[in-house]
Amino acid sequence: MTPRARSVAATFALVLCVVALYRRHALLAPAGPGLAVQAAALLLMLWARWTFGVRSFHFAANPTRGGLVTTGPYRYTRNPIYLAVLLVVWAGVAANGAQRVALALGGVVTLLTLVRIAAEERLLRAEYPEYAAYAAATKRLVPFLVVLPLFAGALR
Repeated sequence: MTPRARSVAATFALVLCVVALYRRHALLAPAGPGLAVQAAALLLMLWARWTFGVRSFHFAANPTRGGLVTTGPYRYTRNPIYLAVLLVVWAGVAANGAQRVALALGGVVTLLTLVRIAAEERLLRAEYPEYAAYAAATKRLVPFLVVLPLFAGALR
């Protein structure tokens, strides 16, 4: 399966999982810290969309012309939109009691997001030679976070 095909399949399944979380009332935080995290995540997503511009709206991993974006939130994380999605999902799951099914769906969303990121990064490395240096200097998802070595590869 090509990286673009993996990306499309992961995106489709990811959307289904998010819809399932919503239908189980486990996506939107009712109030408090969960809602604050979700609001901050949505602001991060808007900032990333604004920085990247209209060329970022693709269902499949598809590097676009116009150069590598390394400003705005992309200065701190290579995938601010995916980080925002994960923050929304996990804040909702946690704020709504972390039910077993919701935890499983959150885990699937996380895995599918990592599949999509891997597909996109493979294509970006092929399209933009300068991506390797950018990737070496910028976290994949979580900036400024010290994590267990086991997870360092997934977050870098």
